[in-house]
Amino acid sequence: MDNVQSIKNRFGIIGNSPALNYALQVAAQVANTDLTVLIVGESGVGKEVFSNIIHSLSARKHNPFIAVNCGAIPEGTIDSELFGHEKGSFTGAVDSRKGYFETVSGGTIFLDEIGEMPLGTQARLLRVLETGEFIRVGSSKVQKTDVRVITATNRDLLDHTQQGKFREDLYYRLNTVPIRVPSLRDRKEDIPLLFRKFCVDFSERYKTPSIQLDDEARNILVNYPWRGNVRELKNMAEQISVLAQDKLITAQELRRFLPEVNEPSRLPMIAAPQAKTNGDFTNERDILYKLFFDMKKDVTELKKMFFDILQNPNIAHAGNFQDSHLMHSFHPQPEVSVASPVPATISSPQPIILQDNNKIDHHEEVEETLSIADKEKELIVKALKKHKGKRKDAALDLGISERTLYRKLKEYNINE
Repeated sequence: MDNVQSIKNRFGIIGNSPALNYALQVAAQVANTDLTVLIVGESGVGKEVFSNIIHSLSARKHNPFIAVNCGAIPEGTIDSELFGHEKGSFTGAVDSRKGYFETVSGGTIFLDEIGEMPLGTQARLLRVLETGEFIRVGSSKVQKTDVRVITATNRDLLDHTQQGKFREDLYYRLNTVPIRVPSLRDRKEDIPLLFRKFCVDFSERYKTPSIQLDDEARNILVNYPWRGNVRELKNMAEQISVLAQDKLITAQELRRFLPEVNEPSRLPMIAAPQAKTNGDFTNERDILYKLFFDMKKDVTELKKMFFDILQNPNIAHAGNFQDSHLMHSFHPQPEVSVASPVPATISSPQPIILQDNNKIDHHEEVEETLSIADKEKELIVKALKKHKGKRKDAALDLGISERTLYRKLKEYNINE
C-alpha cells in the first residue's frame, strides 16, 4: 500500500477507491517485466498516465518512450509511421525513414486506441510481438527491434474480434496483463477530492479566489454520470473557476454548467453499450441492415396487399386499402452514414392492373432505387462544405473517425 501511495504522490494521482488502488498495484507489479500490457477504460480516465507509470518504474526508464494514437493516423500511412519506409516505396516517399519501432528500440511504445488499428497493420504488430522482427514498407530486409509494447483501448476488443474487426490472436497476445482503469462514476468518493484539486490549481493559474460548493451542489456533482470522466470533470472545474460570479457555488448555479444528462446526441453514431442486449446496435452497419430488413418487410406486405386487391377488387372499393396500417407506417427512413458503401436496389414488381368487369380500376407502378454509396458521398460533401473543408469537424459531424473520412475521400475521389 505504501508503494501505491508513493506512485500517487509521484504522478499526481488523486483518489482512494479500491478499484483505482488495485489498478495502480498491478501497474507497479508488472512494470519491472517486459510483459505486454493492455490498459482498458473509458475515454478520459487517464490511461496514458498508467503507461507512463509502467515505463517510469521499469528497467527501460532511461530509454525512449513514445505515445502513438492509432486512431489519429490515416490508414494509408500508419504502417510507414510505425515500421518506416524505403525511398520510392510510395508517392511522396522521397527519402528513407525510420519508424517508431526502430527509433524507440530499447524503450517503450504506447499504442493508444489500438482498436482503431487496420487489420493489415495488426498482422505486422503481431509479428513484432512474437519475434521482435519487422520490415519497412517497400523493403524486403528483416530488421530486429527490442521494444516493450503497452496498448490501451476504450472499446470491447473481444467483441471486435467476434465481428472480424480485430485479430483474435493479436487480442490474446496483447491481453497478457490487463489493467482496468475505473470510470469516475465507479469511484464517486474521489470526485470531491479531484474537483477541489482542479479548482485550487485553476485559482492559482488565473489569480482568482478558489470556488467552493455547498452541500446540495456537492451531492449533484458526485451523482452526475461524468461520461467524459476525469477529463470532463477537469474541464468543468476550469469553466466554473473562470465564469462563476459567486465563489460559493449553489446547486442552481452548478446546473448551469452541467449538460443535461438526457440531452440527445446530435451525432448519427450510437455508442457501443457496455452490455449487449436485444435491440442494441454497436455500429452503423447494424443500423443499415435493420433499415433494409424493415423496408423489405414493408415492401413485401405492400406486394401482398396489391395481389389481394387483384384477386378481390371489392377490397379496394370497401376502403381497406386506405385504412391499411402500411399507408400510415411506410415512410422514408432517415439517411444513415455507414463505414463502407453497400449499394442496394429495391424494386417493385411489374405494374399491377386491377380489373373489374373488364374495366381498369387502378394502375400503379412503384419503383425506387437506393444507392448508399451516392448518399454517403453526398453526406461527406455536405459535411465538408458545412465545415469549410475541416476534416476533423466534418468527421465529428458525420459520426466517423478522421481516418475513415480520409479513406472515403480517396475512395470517392472527392476534392476538398
